[in-house]
Amino acid sequence: MTNPSAAGSTNPTGRHLPARLRSFAPILLGIALFALGVFALYHLLRPVNPADVLKQARATPPALLAAALGATFLGYVALIGYDWSALRYLGKKLPLRIIAIGGFLGYSFGNTIGISIVSGGAVRYRIYSAFGLNAFEVARVSTFVALAFGFGITVIGLGALAFHPYALESVLPWSPALTRLLAAVSAVGLLGVLTWSAVSGKTFRLKNLEIAAPSPGILLGQLAFTLIDIIMAALTLYVLLPAGVPDFITFVAIFAAAAMAGVLSHVPGGVGVFESVIIASMPAGVPLDQVAAGLLMYRLVYYLVPFTLALVFVALNEARLAGGLAARLLGDVSEQMRPIARIATSVAPSVTGTMAFGLGVYLLLMALIPSAIPNQIDPNDLLAAVLLEGGALFSAALGVVLILLSQGLIRRISGAFWLTEIALVAGVLASMLNGLDTESALLLIAAATVLWPLRAEFYRSAKLTQGVLSPGWFALVAGIVLGVAAFFFSVHANTPYSNDLWTEFAGGANTPRALRAALLASALLTFVTIYLALQPARAHSRPPDENALATAKRIIAAQNDPEACLALSGDKSLFFNDTEDAFIMYARQGRSWVAYRDPVGPQDAVRDLAWSFFDEAYAANCRPIFYEVSEKYLPLWIEMGFTLHKMGEESIIHLPEFSLAGGKFKKMRAAHHKALRSGLQFSICTPPHSTDFIDQLRTISDAWMGGRKGREKGFSVGRFDAEYLGNFPIAIVRREGRVLAFANILRPGDGAHVSIDLMRYLPEEASGMMEFLFIEVMQLYRDQGAVDFSLGMAPLAGLETRHGTRLWNRFGALLFRHGGGFYNFAGLRGFKQKFRPAWQSSFIAVPGGTTPLVALKDVAILIAGGAMAVVRK
Repeated sequence: MTNPSAAGSTNPTGRHLPARLRSFAPILLGIALFALGVFALYHLLRPVNPADVLKQARATPPALLAAALGATFLGYVALIGYDWSALRYLGKKLPLRIIAIGGFLGYSFGNTIGISIVSGGAVRYRIYSAFGLNAFEVARVSTFVALAFGFGITVIGLGALAFHPYALESVLPWSPALTRLLAAVSAVGLLGVLTWSAVSGKTFRLKNLEIAAPSPGILLGQLAFTLIDIIMAALTLYVLLPAGVPDFITFVAIFAAAAMAGVLSHVPGGVGVFESVIIASMPAGVPLDQVAAGLLMYRLVYYLVPFTLALVFVALNEARLAGGLAARLLGDVSEQMRPIARIATSVAPSVTGTMAFGLGVYLLLMALIPSAIPNQIDPNDLLAAVLLEGGALFSAALGVVLILLSQGLIRRISGAFWLTEIALVAGVLASMLNGLDTESALLLIAAATVLWPLRAEFYRSAKLTQGVLSPGWFALVAGIVLGVAAFFFSVHANTPYSNDLWTEFAGGANTPRALRAALLASALLTFVTIYLALQPARAHSRPPDENALATAKRIIAAQNDPEACLALSGDKSLFFNDTEDAFIMYARQGRSWVAYRDPVGPQDAVRDLAWSFFDEAYAANCRPIFYEVSEKYLPLWIEMGFTLHKMGEESIIHLPEFSLAGGKFKKMRAAHHKALRSGLQFSICTPPHSTDFIDQLRTISDAWMGGRKGREKGFSVGRFDAEYLGNFPIAIVRREGRVLAFANILRPGDGAHVSIDLMRYLPEEASGMMEFLFIEVMQLYRDQGAVDFSLGMAPLAGLETRHGTRLWNRFGALLFRHGGGFYNFAGLRGFKQKFRPAWQSSFIAVPGGTTPLVALKDVAILIAGGAMAVVRK
């Protein structure tokens, strides 16, 4: 049976092809920009020997290193000030200690990794939400921070360029005089606009986003924080550069331009792009190898040191929470800090996955660096040659293994954790074989030690290879290949190529050994990719055919969730776990896999099912979204990296207490008795239903639909379909034998929980009809022992203003109005006022980096009937 709401979708694959191409465009653009950055760096650093760069980096004077660390510390204090200003802008007060931890973790992880799964916004949400901020308020904090940085760095860069227009003379195509004029006018104009907006309280609208200007005090304070941030970041690099670079104010202009180029490139951390602008702007006499060494040390000091400290903080707090030696040595976590400690560890999988990936790339590069000085190695020493050869090949192989395991760590797979620990220990051996590299060995030991306290965060038993071949995976592999190739050619540029290099085997044969290690790493990556691509996919998603619906019906019968019955409507695909005792109902819209309600099945099966859905959605280059989920699994959604936005509240009437007795219900009781005297009769028809009976109901449904615009809704509400209605008892209201209204009853499991889906009636019988039906249904199931009755979902007050007026006007009513349109029905609003039902919150869970506006738009399209065609076979 074809979904009538998508009957025109005869070629869904072809229809979605442009959307799929658009979804790949950012990845392809990122790869292209990274490749251009790598090429530019290779071209600029061609005369430079990487060994000299490493030597210069190791020779950095301790005083300069201490100055760089001090500037970094002050810079991160200023970054925390961004969050403090943003919270003042929102009128929220949090303890300074909480702001400091949230800001430090957010910037340490977000700046280094630069991807949405552990972005600063996601980390902030986990921490600030524990202290009362909702998802929209945290999103506004992140928006404030992004805009503050963008405007601040632009104003500072333009100001510095106006004072020193020669800073980018070698980069810009026009004269310094014109550069000064343009920079000064732009800086003054931008400052004028910001000041006028702050004084006037102007509100700007960008599509569906409304941004109110901060007060003058907050604006000035934030500009001060941004000034300190940029100056300290520039100073960190400046003190690490050699003599002969431009003066500091000129360098600030260069630094600001390079930082903006890195941000606009969307390459994580601006790697390659930032360095190219800095190097291209250096005067001709500055030694390039020392500039490259300074840039390398800047990356280590400003990015990796805070990242490492944040990771150690997370690991120590995990160890303290677990008790034992760490708790005895460092003390227990205070009650105020306990929520922070628990939330901080939730980012551990993403951060440790990033760490494993970085260490894998590091081991690959170490395999390519000359590990021995040729004139210090006896060419006849076979043992030294074997050890060096084995160390390089082993290091390259372990690098590939760690890269592969990193995605398993991000997905909390237990096997990935234990294999990563084994690989790190094995890497110590490989480093010692590879020229007694004690520095690398100590680094790997430290990484294994930091990783150990976090082992409880890795609990999944899923396959390591599941979901590997995503577009992001190919982008990472492409980046690795480009970077490693450029590094190899830079390191061994002085060695002419010949076929004999492949077979030359000696202790001092560094280039042949690196060539073989690179070949081994490339072969492993290629083999694993091809092997995974050839594996048959384990299909968890099934169309709603007869067998899938029968399996879903069996699972629903063992549950007590009435909304689970909507899986039988036929307009949603069904995602089962391996044992087929739990499922998720969902539909695809654009690049979204939108799941409806909580997963259905035993509670102990939900976690693995949700993760499988998460993995397969991303493997299909889509984002998973959970719509109208309850509070039951909120910790799971946060653990998986989703952000939660409260959508509304479900109204629940406790049936044992339901009664029309008492003075408060006098009018309702009188109206109900009047309806009975008018000849209305209520009854329940149990399945199977005859064709004649369904035809009677169809007449009512068609009449009801005739008075409404648009076609039948779907996804979060059932639709009139004989097969769907055949699954349920149907409540009907008759007069003199003629059916006037009906509603299908959702009462699975032991029948404790009851709800109604379709509610339809003849338009001429509208007055009091649905109130009569609801009262009769609740009285009947109260007498049969049911516990509660759901009046459905009501939107959260003020939700329309948070999601944007335009979006709400187009889609808001769809999100909360069921097929019967009962939220416009005054009698049912009276139920909520008089019976004082309980309220259960409902949320939409979206992955980090996805705005609620995008998710709500996709949901609204699905409800309106625009879902991808689903055919029962």
